[in-house]
Amino acid sequence: MAPSRSLLTACISPLNCVLVQKEFKDANKVFEQLKKIAGDIPRTTVLEDSNNYWKGVCRSLIFRFPDDLEILKINKGIIQIKSASRIGASDLGVNRRRINYLLKQLETTISSERVAS
Repeated sequence: MAPSRSLLTACISPLNCVLVQKEFKDANKVFEQLKKIAGDIPRTTVLEDSNNYWKGVCRSLIFRFPDDLEILKINKGIIQIKSASRIGASDLGVNRRRINYLLKQLETTISSERVAS
């Protein structure tokens, strides 16, 4: 279920959770691109997909530990992305790498669209 507030919940521990917030000129387009990139991450199951909120569960390769991945489009061009482990006190940097991957893939997508135009 989409958050009842206008923001994603804050991370309780920075050791197993990462929350970033970025502003984009075309947040609608970026939000759609991020949803596609997130949905294509291996071992990711989409739980919810609406016009301003996306949630999936990403599972680790070996032990299948679940991590929640959320993307929220907020008014005024702001998008929040949160990746949080459900199990364990530390994620060994997995959530930070996942968000960095999403943003890098987004940058690559945007760059390739500029070249094509």
